[in-house]
Amino acid sequence: MDRERILLTPGPLTTTLRTKLAMLRDWGSWDGDFNVVTARVRKSLLKVIHGEDSHVVVPLQGSGTFSVEAAVATLVPRDGHVLVLDNGAYCKRAAKLTGLMGRECTVLAFDESQPVDAKALDAQLAADAGITHVVLVHCETGAGVLNPLQEVAQVCERRGKGLIVDAMSSFGALPIDAREVRFDALVAASGKCLEGVPGMGFVFLRKAIVEGCAGNSQSLAMDLHDQHVYMERTGQWRFTPPTHVVVALAEAIAQFEEEGGQPARLARYTGNYRTLIDGMSRLGFMPFLDPRVQAPIIVTFHAPGDARYDFKTFYGFAREHGFILYPGKLTQVETFRVGCIGAIGRHEIEQAVHAVELALQDMGIASGEPAI
Repeated sequence: MDRERILLTPGPLTTTLRTKLAMLRDWGSWDGDFNVVTARVRKSLLKVIHGEDSHVVVPLQGSGTFSVEAAVATLVPRDGHVLVLDNGAYCKRAAKLTGLMGRECTVLAFDESQPVDAKALDAQLAADAGITHVVLVHCETGAGVLNPLQEVAQVCERRGKGLIVDAMSSFGALPIDAREVRFDALVAASGKCLEGVPGMGFVFLRKAIVEGCAGNSQSLAMDLHDQHVYMERTGQWRFTPPTHVVVALAEAIAQFEEEGGQPARLARYTGNYRTLIDGMSRLGFMPFLDPRVQAPIIVTFHAPGDARYDFKTFYGFAREHGFILYPGKLTQVETFRVGCIGAIGRHEIEQAVHAVELALQDMGIASGEPAI
């Protein structure tokens, strides 16, 4: 193969050569030049959500899940009570980490093929006044469902509850405007729709609640309040930062801005999604979700009904043809997922569909049509 395999996953993603080349230089973690890069990244991130006046942004080492855990631990007091709106695997992960940190946690469950319901949230908050915070996954990539951020935020604001948003797979692609949507924390990461490399998360904290977060976290490394205070005072990270990840993100953000920012990125990903749906439908594949609730981030497909189908084999053949697919995350039906994000366009998606067609031929399968 004369090129790198293309990642059709929800992160890590395929990145540009410019982003890769940014990592070829070594940086001193306390050096002034690196501090300038960190400051520039933080300023640029705030612009994406129009949060310059209302929020601060706190970067954190590690995967996106590190930052979700840090946000819950930092915002929720030890005696707080978290309600997790659950319609997928990443919601369940948020509930698990909340419980492991010793916070009381209630789960309000929804079908994984449907968005969470703001009216059901309102009823739950009315029934249990002890709930202090709500966790919402904006785009639940277990199935690919887009959840109603604005409606949920309005309920939380009216009820006086803190809102923590996992925007891991939506930030940078789907519109989020802090001037119109109130949230206490919004969490995202470097290796998603900004098309950087993995290794750094970041949390937007509403300025009005930052001071009150002091002392909440039981973790030294993941205390966002301490990280923020230290960074504001010194311009530096408290502990060794992922220097190469940060400079790669700075370069990726420059390309994001050159492309036209969030609207342009959404347009490209939407084009990828439509090309994928059209191509896979021609091969007989059926999407799991109703298109009305599908985000153009990652698409879950039903597995072919042919008895010869096996995901591991299918994955291997697709990989030989240059594309990395993603396993399904659902429990009740067999599926696999195909990402629409990363430094790719319609041409690469068309090639991916052809690679899937070749993989089916390699397995002796005539159609991707499911058994249902």
